[in-house]
Amino acid sequence: MDDFNGHFAGKVCVITGAASGIGRALAIQLIAGGALVALSDKDTGGLEQTVALAGAEVSNSVRCDHLDVADGDAIAVYATTVEDSLGSADYLFNVAGLTRYGSFAETSLEAHAAILDVNYWGVVRLCKAFLPQLIMKKGGIVNISSLFGLIGFPNQAHYCASKYAVRGFSETLAQELAQEGVYVGCVHPGGVDTAIIKNAAIDRADRQPTDHETMVQQFKEVARTSPASAATQILRATQKRRTRIVVGRDAKIISALQRLLPSTYKRIITRINRLRNRAEQA
Repeated sequence: MDDFNGHFAGKVCVITGAASGIGRALAIQLIAGGALVALSDKDTGGLEQTVALAGAEVSNSVRCDHLDVADGDAIAVYATTVEDSLGSADYLFNVAGLTRYGSFAETSLEAHAAILDVNYWGVVRLCKAFLPQLIMKKGGIVNISSLFGLIGFPNQAHYCASKYAVRGFSETLAQELAQEGVYVGCVHPGGVDTAIIKNAAIDRADRQPTDHETMVQQFKEVARTSPASAATQILRATQKRRTRIVVGRDAKIISALQRLLPSTYKRIITRINRLRNRAEQA
């Protein structure tokens, strides 16, 4: 058993995006540690698999709910339902998110807004709905930003915008809620082997049938951190109430590069992308 598990035993932990990836890994580790968990996602089949993989079942300590984080009314009802069934939340893990691939010029405003609606506004809605419970319990909020909440990256304008927003929101919330005894952490994962790219739409006029497969393969080559490892790092940092949580060796290197060379890191990334594109075309 990991050293952090005792900390979460008996605590009510709410996890969005729990049907796969980091959300699933958090759920499995928290269930193993004796937490009471409220798992939500739009993928109810995935939620059932998460519970099965945890060796658990839906009960008075584990609940699963279909939830769209873009639906504010549903979130308000959900917060009350969780409190009535499990008790007031001790921890809120905002993991649910999505991305697309394509330049700003080729991505519609509607698609851009949809990313922000889930990745940023979803976090805001959940925090607002559960805030009274978290203040009462002097609990914690853990929001998943990204490495792309620290740096800009081509073809990810919408995703970067949403994750920078999560970062700014989280850092501000941490200051505002400190006097209430509520902890707020912001997580910046690098390449984690999740399904986010597999589920991403591509906004390119010259899109080819094989583009999606190529993009998924390229992501897997750089996604060096497993969801289980990411979840362990997040939970250990949460126990220690760290407000900035950088996950993965790649994220730590690029985070350091951005802080040391804030004006020139973009040129380095552009150069790396050009070299990679030349290698693919050769």
